[in-house]
Amino acid sequence: MTISFSRPLALTQGDPAGVGPDITLMAWMRRRELGLPPFVFIGDPDVLALRARLMGVEAGIRETDFANANDVFPDALPVLPIYAGVEVVAGEPHVATARGTIAAIEKAVSLTISGEALGVVTNPIAKSVLYESGFSFPGHTEFLADLATRATGQAVVPVMMLAGPKLRSIPVTIHIPLKDVPQALTGELIVETCRIADADLKHRFGIEQPRLAIAGLNPHAGEDGMIGKEDEAVIKPAIQLLRSEGINAIGPLPADTMFHDEARARYDVAICMYHDQALIPAKALGFDDSVNVTLGLPFVRTSPDHGTAFGIAGKGLARESSLVAALKLAGHLGRTAEGHR
Repeated sequence: MTISFSRPLALTQGDPAGVGPDITLMAWMRRRELGLPPFVFIGDPDVLALRARLMGVEAGIRETDFANANDVFPDALPVLPIYAGVEVVAGEPHVATARGTIAAIEKAVSLTISGEALGVVTNPIAKSVLYESGFSFPGHTEFLADLATRATGQAVVPVMMLAGPKLRSIPVTIHIPLKDVPQALTGELIVETCRIADADLKHRFGIEQPRLAIAGLNPHAGEDGMIGKEDEAVIKPAIQLLRSEGINAIGPLPADTMFHDEARARYDVAICMYHDQALIPAKALGFDDSVNVTLGLPFVRTSPDHGTAFGIAGKGLARESSLVAALKLAGHLGRTAEGHR
């Protein structure tokens, strides 16, 4: 059955020297076979055209605006042009392209907040390239939150979730050294993360009463304080507060028994205490089809769960499966959110 979409998704180019253009082309080529929602590529059409030639694929590429994108999409890949300003060589990142990469993200967010786009899907960026240009945010997520805050005037707390066919997982602390996790992990942070997860699982995923399984920090969830105090002193009181608010949270649970088939059937999302505790099981269970979703934003945002892969850009080796999953999920979340308005 074909699903109609009133608005297209805004797909950013990511780093133009990476695999973003490759997987964009391959996803569009499979649009009918996979029933993809319509999307507009925001970036350099010349990069797309060159990449198509390198990969030996024939794809119609047409510059357009959002008003006409749905009509264009069946026959050509719609592009809202933002030019790189420098010759882009596949696999060779260049700091001069950073301005276009950032502008594409800004445009996608603007179009989505204005209601012209159904949601934002971001191709992978190279943070080192952006840092060299003066980019001051740790990554995509923090930049998107800042754009949302400036656009709405309301503070935004972004929450990172990996969503795959077998597991949804959220790290409470993200890109910090492991030795800093116990100090960064507070009851307030756990509660805030879980409140956002609960709200978005209801509003966007359509889960009426989300079940949150909360991992312990230490082995065996602390073994009643014998292997660390954080589980009893920090995590357990946070769970009690969440339950008093009507949020269906259980734990703290030993992380080593949370991710087998029978355990996963008992919850809708795993709330984990640090990056690898959440991402190792997510990637082990769905490496090619897991999606990075940012919760807590006033718009839908998804992204492939991989990097720029400069080493294979332009060689026809990149797999589009994670981008396909990101596009499908963004379309689903956008439609679900519309139904809750």
